[in-house]
Order: sequence, then C-alpha cells, then structure tokens
Amino acid sequence: RFYPTTEQAELLAQTFGCVRFVYNSILRWRTDAYYERKEKIGYLQANARLTALKKEPEFAWLNDVSCVPLQQSLRHQQTAFANFFAGRAAYPAFKSKRHKQAAEFTASAFKYRDGKLYMAKNKIPLDVRWSRPLPSVPSTVTISKDAAGRYFVSCLCEFEPASLPITSSMVGIDIGLKDLFVTDTGF
Repeated sequence: RFYPTTEQAELLAQTFGCVRFVYNSILRWRTDAYYERKEKIGYLQANARLTALKKEPEFAWLNDVSCVPLQQSLRHQQTAFANFFAGRAAYPAFKSKRHKQAAEFTASAFKYRDGKLYMAKNKIPLDVRWSRPLPSVPSTVTISKDAAGRYFVSCLCEFEPASLPITSSMVGIDIGLKDLFVTDTGF
C-alpha cells in the first residue's frame, strides 16, 4: 500500500490521465487505420505517433510526466492486439477513468535506494508500507489507484527461489466428489 503526498497524488493523477489519453488516442488511430485502410499498425509506428503527438503544441502537457509510462501503455496495447489476433482475447477496449488506473515505470523512471522508492519527476520518496522486504532491486514498478482511491505499488524483482528439503516420506492424494481430496494420512 502506498500513501502519496499531495504533490505526488497530483503528479500521479496527471500521469494516469496521460497514460489513459495516450492509450485511447492510439487505440482510436489504430482502429481507424484498420477499418479505413486495412492497415495493421505495430508498436514502432504507435511509438512514433506518440512522439509526434508530444511535439504538437496542443498536446504539450504530455511532456509534464515521465515518458516511460506512456510507452509502457503502448507495449500493453501491443500485447492486447497480439492476444486478439491470436484468438486469446477480445478486441482491446478503451480505458476509463472510473476503474483502476495504473502507470508502469521501468528502471529508467524510478530509483530504489536504501529501501526507499523514488519515482520520476519527484524528489520525495514514496511512503510505501511494504508487505515484505524486496529480494532485489525492482526492474519494474507499477503504481495503481483503485476505484476507492487507494494507491498500491507492485514491484517486479528477480530472485532465486529456495529449494525444498529432500524427504524420504511420500503422501498419496485421492481427489473425490464428496471431499475435495483425501490423503493416505487421513487428512
């Protein structure tokens, strides 16, 4: 769980809004290109479109937030399209302000130092209530806000899982209808 300062909450609200705007406007552009010209647009073209949008004076406010979450939203959109074309998912949907909002930061957009997390364009460390110590420096940090207004931080870290001890005993498990499962030890 994460408790932002007023300044951090404002920056995150702006970031969430920019991420949603970029996702929705690029989705509209890709959809129109497909239906009007039967043109499939990939991540590189979408990213070039984002760069062009940021250079237009009417969208200069996109430069007020870190560019990493904006690019990550396009990566997520590309994955959504790949899943759609592979038949694993429905057509990508437009994002709404009313539901969960999230921004994903890669290593270039945050710092993790001495157990404190700093996000791009903000010098104050985030007030995070860690559920457990991180096993390593995160490679990706996702900051999200649910519909109730609560903020959360999710970190992607690499770690070596501890191997289980080798034992000589075995347990037989029978899966049934009356009971979910029964073991040979009577459990």
